[in-house]
Amino acid sequence: MPLHEIFVGLGVAVASVVFFYEARSRGALNEQSLVAVTGALVGGAIGMRLAGWLETLDLQQLWLYGSRSVLGGLAGAYVGVLVAKRIIGYKERTGDLFAPAVALGMAVGRIGCHLTEAPGRPTGLPWGVHAPASTPDCPGCLAGQAMHPSFLYEIVFHVAAFAALLWARKRLTRPGELFTLYVAAYAFFRFCVEFTRANDILWLELTGPQWFLLPGMLLLGLRLAYGWRRGYYAALFKRKVMT
Repeated sequence: MPLHEIFVGLGVAVASVVFFYEARSRGALNEQSLVAVTGALVGGAIGMRLAGWLETLDLQQLWLYGSRSVLGGLAGAYVGVLVAKRIIGYKERTGDLFAPAVALGMAVGRIGCHLTEAPGRPTGLPWGVHAPASTPDCPGCLAGQAMHPSFLYEIVFHVAAFAALLWARKRLTRPGELFTLYVAAYAFFRFCVEFTRANDILWLELTGPQWFLLPGMLLLGLRLAYGWRRGYYAALFKRKVMT
């Protein structure tokens, strides 16, 4: 099995363990939450591969390249949970159970990306890394250039996000807000880190993932503003809510 897929599998395993721990600690480990996990796994697998196909436009390469599309996987997992819950008529929010699990799982999965994919764009910064010339789709690797360790940036972000989510989970009492904060933070971070990634620029100096993220970031910004005005996050900042 390729190294990348090994770490993807490890990431899924770690995320599953964290999810079960969170569900049990919140008294939400039941048949319905297990169905939600199944929906996330199935939806994530389909989303990764569909997004990979859209990138390659080659049906024969669908399963080969799909596993490398993290944004597609996250979107697919979200839809998969919604569909699974709709099928069984489960109306409780489950996003807060998934947030810490996804953060730590992503950190593990990105290790595989760092070890097998093009690190990022060339850089003169002292922490620039070199990758083997055999790395696919990496002109900088062939030229022996130092490049941004963009996947290491993501690993650090997700580990920090995992710690922050564990700190915030008992302070946020409104269901769904922990998940909203994590998704918004990752969307903003991923948009910014794309400027160091080796992805192709599509238009206006922005990459495909950045164009994918833009409408979502707008909606998330509006959602955060709505929550802020209503004091959903007051406990995190010890802010008094206007009445």
